[in-house]
Amino acid sequence: MKLLLHACCGPCSLEPVRKLQEAGHDLTIYYANSNIAPADEYERRREVLCSWADEQRLPVIEGSYEPAAWEAAVHDAVCSRNREERCRACYRLRFRQSAAYAASHGFEALGTTLSVSPYQYTDIIKEELEAAAKEAHLTPLFEDYRPFYDEATRRSKALGMYRQNWCGCRISAAEAAAEREERKAARAAARAAHAAEHAAERAEEQAAQMARKAQRAAYDKKQQRKREILKQIRLANKAQEQSEAEPTPRTHN
Repeated sequence: MKLLLHACCGPCSLEPVRKLQEAGHDLTIYYANSNIAPADEYERRREVLCSWADEQRLPVIEGSYEPAAWEAAVHDAVCSRNREERCRACYRLRFRQSAAYAASHGFEALGTTLSVSPYQYTDIIKEELEAAAKEAHLTPLFEDYRPFYDEATRRSKALGMYRQNWCGCRISAAEAAAEREERKAARAAARAAHAAEHAAERAEEQAAQMARKAQRAAYDKKQQRKREILKQIRLANKAQEQSEAEPTPRTHN
């Protein structure tokens, strides 16, 4: 099929593109990601994707970059602090934009690379992709690419691709930073607990060593006392033996 593949970045595109090409689809990548902020991050991800796609001789179409539209789309979900609903609104915006382009440019099907990440809501991605494709009279081509995440990671590292550590939006960046701080604090607490445990074990061992030394010293003192007593007994016996061995002096009447 003539497939428009929504893509979020280069690393996440590696395995989906490979699988779809093996299946014989005619691919065009569509970069529609108004969620990515700030603008230089958006541009960096686009350039990495385009550079790789050019090497693969894959066409890339860039959708409009409208951060304000994204903010409006996720406003209610953000205000309710519901991460799952925020992501749903984000998926919906990007898939509808992709579906509209696909429908107006002769594509038959719509797919996405988002499901390669184990950190995304895969079921919601499927629901929103299918809804957007149905509205635009396209065939939804969803696949759960999470089993290929490790291979995508390996390949992207081998290619020297820029790899981001958050999905792209300003909120996820703040959440990722907070989570990293939490993990850092947890590691520090674990190290402190381990150090305290080690110190306690060391103190216990030192106390045990001191107790053993005290016991040994007491034992040595007791044995020394026994030796001194035995020595005194031997000396006394020897003196008695010498006394008994001396001749008794004669007396004259």
